[in-house]
Amino acid sequence: MTAEPRIITTTDDLAAFCELAKAQPYVTLDTEFLRERTYYSKLCLIQMALPPASGPKAQGGPAALIDPLAEGLSLEPLYDLFRHTPTVKVFHAARQDLEIFFHDAGVFPDPLFDTQVAAMVCGFGEQAGYETLVKRIAKAPLDKSSRFTDWSRRPLTQAQAEYALADVTHLRAIYEYLSAQLDKTGRGPWVAEEAAVLVDPETYIVRPAEAWERVRTRSGSPRFLAVVRELARFREDYAQSHDVPRSRVFKDDALIELASTKPMTDEDLSKSRLLLREARRGEIAQGILAAVKAGVEASDLPKPAPEEPGRQGNGALSELLRVLLKAKADAAGVAPRLIASASELDAIASGARDLPALSGWRAEVFGNDALRLAQGRIALSASGGSIKVVAVG
Repeated sequence: MTAEPRIITTTDDLAAFCELAKAQPYVTLDTEFLRERTYYSKLCLIQMALPPASGPKAQGGPAALIDPLAEGLSLEPLYDLFRHTPTVKVFHAARQDLEIFFHDAGVFPDPLFDTQVAAMVCGFGEQAGYETLVKRIAKAPLDKSSRFTDWSRRPLTQAQAEYALADVTHLRAIYEYLSAQLDKTGRGPWVAEEAAVLVDPETYIVRPAEAWERVRTRSGSPRFLAVVRELARFREDYAQSHDVPRSRVFKDDALIELASTKPMTDEDLSKSRLLLREARRGEIAQGILAAVKAGVEASDLPKPAPEEPGRQGNGALSELLRVLLKAKADAAGVAPRLIASASELDAIASGARDLPALSGWRAEVFGNDALRLAQGRIALSASGGSIKVVAVG
């Protein structure tokens, strides 16, 4: 530890610390939260650290823990810092953190820098975890013994405080290193493209009417899917309004069973093998019966999703695209999964073109050649241990 843990519990102290942060080029942040028993994450702690006072060898600037559970504490000074564009807000694997702030106040950090994304762009591979970056860049050990602690309990222990602060104090060295690497390679815009997705509200909005699309089904019957749609809609509505996990309402396997058996009465519902006991009565039970009835009587039947493309009809091209992706990712020093997913490769092979892998920086690294390969304009050639792209015709 480079400084005694400081815990901020008042709005005035938070405002003073955020004013210090506004004078800095960047600030590192992280959160601790609980979500096992709720739909929305329960924010329990926010960590912040300011840059070193002078030069990369300095021990580091002030760091603090913000206690959002403290009575009377408002996070508005923090959100004001988020809106302060001269200061870069640095997170590692920011998505879950940003989801919390979006649902709490509709605010995103601007500008945002995600060190996990930057590390995958800078050659640290698929597993660019924080612990890995601390060891490789900050050259420091990381004690993860408090990883699964209950962050809602007060007071925090010394071990908890030190663990939490380590998630932002080491992040300073990681950010400075990765930022310098991006300046050298000119790949800063690549990371900025990914940050734009992370600060898009659509990334975090879950619409109950669309929840059925995430449920895996074997049947493509429109009527069956209509019941699935209504059950998934009810479950999502209930989970959001009661702030409970979806699985506490009913799990996917129970949803599929209900869509298949289509219970219309309490007695029918009691025969379910997979439904939790508390879902067989009361508000959930009535919601299930109403959803099944709505699905059975629906006139706007959903269309089955198209079969997963590529693997059967265009299997050979899918495999060639995988080889091309590996070669291009290795040559660029970028993690392959950041460029394209397996499903995107299959979609390209089946003719899809409106895909992230075919636009922006991904097109430059991989997508343009992927289209040429799909069109038969290039071929792949093995030379020793490497793959080369060869023009055709």
